[in-house]
Parts: sequence; structure tokens; C-alpha cells
Amino acid sequence: MADAQSVAEPSNRPLTVEEALAQVLAGAAPLAGTRTLDLLAALDAILAEPVVARLTQPPFAASAMDGYAVRASDVARAPARLRVIGSSAAGHGFAGTVGAGEAVRIFTGAPVPSGADGIAIQENSSVDGNIVTIHAAVCDADHIRPRGGDFGAGDVLIAAGQKLAARHLTLAAAAGHSHLVVRRRPKVAILATGDELVSPGTQPSRDQIVCSNPYGVAAMVRTAGGDPLLLGIARDTRESLMEKIAQAADADVLVTLGGASVGDHDLVGPVLAARGMDLAFWKIAMRPGKPMMFGMLGAQRVLGLPGNPVSSLITARLFLVPLVAALAGHPVAAFATQKAPLAVPVSANGPRAHYMRGRWVTRAGGQRVVAPIENQDSSLLAPLATADVLIVRPIGAPAVPAGEPVAILTIDF
Repeated sequence: MADAQSVAEPSNRPLTVEEALAQVLAGAAPLAGTRTLDLLAALDAILAEPVVARLTQPPFAASAMDGYAVRASDVARAPARLRVIGSSAAGHGFAGTVGAGEAVRIFTGAPVPSGADGIAIQENSSVDGNIVTIHAAVCDADHIRPRGGDFGAGDVLIAAGQKLAARHLTLAAAAGHSHLVVRRRPKVAILATGDELVSPGTQPSRDQIVCSNPYGVAAMVRTAGGDPLLLGIARDTRESLMEKIAQAADADVLVTLGGASVGDHDLVGPVLAARGMDLAFWKIAMRPGKPMMFGMLGAQRVLGLPGNPVSSLITARLFLVPLVAALAGHPVAAFATQKAPLAVPVSANGPRAHYMRGRWVTRAGGQRVVAPIENQDSSLLAPLATADVLIVRPIGAPAVPAGEPVAILTIDF
């Protein structure tokens, strides 16, 4: 696991989002270690070793058009009558040599036979038996794709550090690779807490709810470049928490959901402290999501996210996703805010940064603006699912009229 800087003693003052994120990301660097994965499994991973071509592409001079492989000197004047001596198709090349007055029927992707230096396209040709007449004195060498025109064996095609997308996997496959060496993904253990929780598919009693947060957080971890490990639900006892947390011993990051505040039933902090966690902070000046904990348990980073599903997803977007990206080797700058004009005015903000759920709205004329969702209650998942952005309202921000730009974060979870 990556080394981490020591963290400061926690303060009773709620940290700003920026201060908290700086502590979460302190010392976060790409993890040591690599894995060899097949091409499809390597999608979105970070390449650890450069991809060097094992083959030459194309491996032979190939026709880019249907027509006839000819010698340019034979068709310098039109019409030119040539004897067709064979055919060259993709996967079935012509083994002979094109001589004076001869032509070979050729198809797109087929090898250009020896002796030919041009392609007379099909549209400029007519055939009678084994005689082809070339009606235009044009023989374009551009219709021949030269051997190695794409890349040659030994060429470095993809540099180490590249996040692998579909186009990179296609190139690697064409270059002769079935597996790639990629950076190790951070392992992120996710633990829900609370006697009130039951697993999805289980009928809750009248004082219970379905545990939904871990699935959204795990999906965000995977998208950010990590491997999520769901630890299930810990009950509100020290013994249950100890048992579950022990199962995360080899994880790079431990994420707890709920129980990180200071109530009588909030045992996560004390149990982690008993295991030796160095607490950095436990509250942030933001909404939703004020009760959030961060600390170090040896080299393991611990994030205690709120139990409220909306709060847990938003705090995971702000803190966990950049952390996983940093440990995986992805650029953290991709999670910075952008600017967009408001569709409607918003009022002044209070002492906590507000991450308002919003939607894109297209006005007449095509301008795209953002509008806050009407109900900002942090307990409501359904409105969050319809949101496109988080509208960021800084601490003490003044009222903003419609049409003025505001900071936004794209909701990509």
C-alpha cells in the first residue's frame, strides 16, 4: 500500500471541503505492484508497461479498393487492354507475378501481388472473358496501403501511464498482444453499519430499512479505478464492528457507512481508535454530509461516510472518488468544478458549503443552463437519480440571479 503522510490532530472546527480533501489526498500516489490482465479485463486500467508492437501492420502491401492490380506503365494511356491472370482476395493472395500486359483482379484488403505498383479501380474498368479494359489513364498508388504503414514490429504504440480505452485495446490486439501489464487497482473495503439495515431482497421489519449505500459507493469505486470489496452490514456492537473491520486488513482504503458521528450508538470511531486509527477529522462544513471521518489505520486510509444514502454518495463523489483515482494513477484534476449559467435565481448560502442537486435545461436557442431540483432533502434518492450536476454553493455565498454562472460538478455516479 502507498505510504501516507502523518495527519494533523483533529479540530472541533468543521473543515472546509477543500481542507478536508487536501488531507484525504495527502501522500496519495499510484500504488506499487502490477497485474497482467487479458485485454477486456484491462479496460480502464492504467498501463504499467509500454505496449510494443510484436507485428507489422499491415503485414503486406494491401489494396484499399476493389479493382485490378496493374503495372502503372501498362495503363499510362487509355484505353488499355490487359490479360487477367488471377485473383487476389483478403486471406487468399495471388502467388504469381504481374508481368507486362497483365493484371490481377483484386479486392479491398487483399495483398498486392509482386510486380504490380498500382490499382486501377473497378469503376474505370470493364471485363470481357479474361481481358480487362482500363478506360481511364489513372493508376493511383494511393490505393495501395504499404506494408508497415500503420506500425512496425518494435514500435512503442502505447506509453506506460495511459488509461486504457477501447481504442487502445484494439491497437494492442492488432499489435499481437492478448494480455497487458497494468497498475494494481486500489482495493477498497466497504462496510455498512447499523441495526436498522437489512440486505436488498430482504423484507425489512417496521423499524428497518434496506441497505442501499454500499452498492452505489462500490460502483463509484469501480468507475474511479478501484476494486470494491463489500463487507456486508456490521451491527451496532463493538464485537460485530471489530469482526468486520478485521476482514478489511489488506485493503488500501476502508470505507464505513454510518455510525461516524458522536451519538450513543455511533461506535465506528471508538472501535477504529481502539484498533489504532490516527483520526484526522470527523466533520466538514458542507451539506449534505457534515459527519464524515478520515484517518489512518497504519498505511490504510479510512473514510467514514454518512449513513444517509444521498449524503454518502455525494461525499463519496467529493472525497473517495478522487482518492481512489490518485491511488490508481488516474488524473485527479478530472474531478474539478466547471462553470454553467443558472436557469433560476438561488438565495444566499449559509455557513456550510451546499451541494445542490441540479438538472440541465435547454432554453430556446439552444443555451444549456442548470436548474436546482425543487426538493433538496438529503434523504431522497429518487430526485438524485434524476439529477445531472451538483451546483456548488460556497460557504457564505451571496444570492445569484438567473443567467449568472455557478460552479458545478458533473454527476457521473
